Amino acid sequence: MGIYVAISIVVTLVIAVPVTFAVTTSHHKKAADGKIGSAEERAREIIDEAIKTAETKKREGLLEIKEESIRTKNELDKEIKERRAEAQRYERRVQQKEENIDKKSDAIEKKEASLIAREEELAKQKEDIAKLNEQRVQELERISGLTSEQAKEYLLKIVEDEVKHETAVMIKELESRAKEEADKKAKEYLVTAIQKCAADHVSETTISVVQLPSDEMKGRIIGREGRNIRTLETMTGVDLIIDDTPEAVILSSFDPIRREVARIALEKLIVDGRIHPARIEEMVEKAQKEVEVMIKEEGEAATLEVGVHGIHPELVRLLGKMKFRTSYGQNALKHSIEVAQLSGLLAAEMGLDVRMAKRAGLLHDIGKAVDHEMEGSHIQLGVELCRKYKETAIVINAVESHHGDVEPQSLIACIVQAADTISAARPGARRETLETYTSRLKQLEDITNNFKGVDKSFAIQAGREIRVMVVPEQVSDTDMVLLARDISKQIEAELEYPGQIKVNVIRESRAIDYAK
Repeated sequence: MGIYVAISIVVTLVIAVPVTFAVTTSHHKKAADGKIGSAEERAREIIDEAIKTAETKKREGLLEIKEESIRTKNELDKEIKERRAEAQRYERRVQQKEENIDKKSDAIEKKEASLIAREEELAKQKEDIAKLNEQRVQELERISGLTSEQAKEYLLKIVEDEVKHETAVMIKELESRAKEEADKKAKEYLVTAIQKCAADHVSETTISVVQLPSDEMKGRIIGREGRNIRTLETMTGVDLIIDDTPEAVILSSFDPIRREVARIALEKLIVDGRIHPARIEEMVEKAQKEVEVMIKEEGEAATLEVGVHGIHPELVRLLGKMKFRTSYGQNALKHSIEVAQLSGLLAAEMGLDVRMAKRAGLLHDIGKAVDHEMEGSHIQLGVELCRKYKETAIVINAVESHHGDVEPQSLIACIVQAADTISAARPGARRETLETYTSRLKQLEDITNNFKGVDKSFAIQAGREIRVMVVPEQVSDTDMVLLARDISKQIEAELEYPGQIKVNVIRESRAIDYAK
């Protein structure tokens, strides 16, 4: 029974489930169909509204485009009208210009016609003048007995002589006027500069004298079998002269630095009292260090004295070495300081850069510090040093032009030239040997005697003036001006001399007659 009940329940369920599913499915389908229908209807409404909106926007856009096109057209019409008006104005102007050009062309044609007529008239007159000139030349040849070529040569010679005479007179007048004005200004500048510059007269020699406490010290300096003096001479490269001079030893050397090292070392040995080869070597090393320090200090002191700063330390050291160099007996460092001071004073008088002038003056002879160690003149070496240590172009040009080797490119270079000449030429600054002095005077007379028309010449006033006597028949008054100039140029090219040399050309004419 129970089994039957269970089976009936199962059967019932099997039948009921599909029926329920079918009913449910049918209900859901109807609901879904209803929703789809309403959605499609809504979509159609949205599409219809969108189409209406799009048509509205389209109509509005078309209206805007039409309005814009109408506005653009109006603007273009206005611009076209303005352009047409402007073109009409230009056309009227062109017409006016064409009318003016036509008028001018007519006037030009009239002028050309008148010019052609005038040229024809001038050509006819030239022909007449040429005929008259030909007749005049023939008549002149007949009267003078000379051909036209001979007369031309004669006239050219006369004109040449007159031009030569007038040129010489003009040169003489211009030179005289220029010299007067230049001398006046130059004297003012130089006198002012020299008055303000107070320089020492320093002269160096090739020997140094070391004082001894007693003559017994000479034997100790010589040492056993001369070993001490040999050691000292070998270490320093200086000759020790021990003679009958009481309580003194003479140190002789062409190199002042080595002589200074030997002097300091010997003085230290005398004070110390212990004189033997090992002690001599020690003192010489100390003396060398002291001299190096002295060189540096002297260079720095020179820059401070002149008031020039920013110079490379190696150039400062070379300036210090110049304390131990001389030129014609004049101390090279003192000379450079003097030139720097004079250059600064002259630059101040002329309104130029005083510091630059002092710098160029201080370094103008820097090559002398190394010219005995390297090949080349002190000018070439100085230029190389200044370029190496980045000096300015003005300073380099002043260094290479202060003896006239190249042309000065600035007024500062000319000032350094003048200051160098003043420092070298002033009384007591330099010494010359008798042989050098007489040789220079002889060269001066030989140069002048080689010129054509010179009878004899005399160097006077210690070579400061050369008087030239010329032959009157060979040298005219006008030729004297040119001869003096040529002699001056030749002396400048061949001779080296301090200061300047006056060339005085003298022409003497004598008229001799006899009373009978």
